Amino acid sequence: MKTKKKVIIIDDHLLFSQSLKYLINSFNDFLVVDNYENGKDFIDSVQANKINTDEIELVLLDVNMPVLDGLKTMEWIKNNREELKVIALSVNDDEETIIKMIKHGAKGYLLKDTSPQIFEEALKTVADKGFFFTELVSGLLVNRLDNNNQKHELKDKEILFIKHACTEKTYKEIADEMCLSPKTIDGYRENLFCKLEIKTRIGLVLYAIKNKIVCID
Repeated sequence: MKTKKKVIIIDDHLLFSQSLKYLINSFNDFLVVDNYENGKDFIDSVQANKINTDEIELVLLDVNMPVLDGLKTMEWIKNNREELKVIALSVNDDEETIIKMIKHGAKGYLLKDTSPQIFEEALKTVADKGFFFTELVSGLLVNRLDNNNQKHELKDKEILFIKHACTEKTYKEIADEMCLSPKTIDGYRENLFCKLEIKTRIGLVLYAIKNKIVCID
C-alpha cells in the first residue's frame, strides 16, 4: 500500500477543520494526522515532543485564530521548524496579510472557498515543488515585488539556479545538480539577492513567477 503524506491542520473552526480533514483523507496521496484549534496548541505539542515534525509533509494554517494567530504561528515555525511546508488558509484576500504570511515562509496561500480540485493540486504542488500560488495571490505578490520596474540582465547559470531554487531542493542538492561547489552556489544566491534587491528564497520564487522563468501551475 502506498504511504500517504502526513498533514496537520491548525484551525479554530471545528466544522471547517473536520470537513477539510474528510476532504484531504479522500485524496489518494494525503492523510490528516492531527488537528489543532490554534497555534499555541500546535507549538505546545511540538515542544512536548508529541509531534515528530520530520514525518509531517504539510501544515495547513488558518490565518485568523484566537490565542495565537496564523502570523505569529508562522513566525515561530520559521524560527524553529523552518523545514515545515506551510499553506496558509483564510477567508480574506487582504494583500498585506498575504504578503506577511509569504514573507514569513508560507509556501502557499489559499482562500477557504477554493475548489477541492485546486486544493488537491495545491497540496501536491507544495509537496513536490515547494510552493503554490493561485493566479490571484501571485498577481498581488508580483505587483509588489519590483516597485522600480527595473529589468535585470541574468546569466544562463543564474537563470538555471533560480529555476532550481523554485523547487524543494536544498542548496547543497542544487550545487550537486549544477556540478558546482556549495560555496559557488552561496555566491550565486548572495549575488542574486543583491542584484534583485530581495532577501529570501521566496523572493527568488516570486521574481521567477513575475518574469516567467517558472510557471505557477
